[in-house]
Amino acid sequence: MNSKHSSSKVAVLLLAHGSPDYVDEIPEFLLRVTGGRPVPPQVIDEVKHRYGLIGRSPLTELTVKQGKLLEQQLGVPVYVGMRNWKPFIADTVRAMASDGISNALVVCLAPQNSRTSVGLYRSSLGTDLPFKVDFVDSWHTEPLLIQAFAERLHDGWEQACSEAGTKLPVILTAHSVPQRTISDGDPYEHQAKETASLVAREAALKPEHWMFAFQSQGMSGGAWLGPTVEETILALKANGHRGVFIQPIGFLCDHVEVLYDIDIGFKQFAENHGMRLWRAESLNDSPLLIRALADVARSRLAKSAIA
Repeated sequence: MNSKHSSSKVAVLLLAHGSPDYVDEIPEFLLRVTGGRPVPPQVIDEVKHRYGLIGRSPLTELTVKQGKLLEQQLGVPVYVGMRNWKPFIADTVRAMASDGISNALVVCLAPQNSRTSVGLYRSSLGTDLPFKVDFVDSWHTEPLLIQAFAERLHDGWEQACSEAGTKLPVILTAHSVPQRTISDGDPYEHQAKETASLVAREAALKPEHWMFAFQSQGMSGGAWLGPTVEETILALKANGHRGVFIQPIGFLCDHVEVLYDIDIGFKQFAENHGMRLWRAESLNDSPLLIRALADVARSRLAKSAIA
């Protein structure tokens, strides 16, 4: 992806969570997620089960594709580094240094800022780097990002409502985080809800037609941000609804939290309670998403001392 730009000095580095390619790699992957803390066997077995049901996570493949498309838009090299799996951030940094990169704009593919995501990406990047860095902390209100989500929402919701024969309530979701992580000013909860509100407005959803919930609460115990999707589905059922439409606004591509948590877990939960569930298509290689990333990059590069 980068050889033809090897003489360039300015580059963009996209950071993402990472995902194993095969089920057998999950124990090692989970150890990286926990920072080396032992993972209970039942958690390993459950994650293996979920990956087995979806076959594989396309997160890395889709993220690399997003990087290639962004490189075409910007005309500067774009690199991809993963916090918990290959290509690891440290390996990507070494490749960038080898290619002669002297200045890098770093964008996390998690638009909302939390110490549990963006904060950990920044830590994984480190401080003793062979090039200058401008780090984008959040881009959750980027207009083209909002348009990209609204486009997927509008298209999927209209079709689902047609199939259901009624206006379906919409649940906009973001990945939950432990409550302890937001007790001292972490902006994540506010930013996730702000993105959701902007997407709903862009998609012209009436306030009574949508709500917000946190999904994919962890298995490690302790209190996690809610309300949960399951609680929200039950509340909708109690209000007489028999169907629901879900769109995650914190994820930029398909991976286990979408392909298992929503498409299998929430769908089965809804069916068990007499409800049908639909989901918006993930952004993946959405042209609007790539343009949003390009706008973020151009704006920061224009203002940054690294350009």
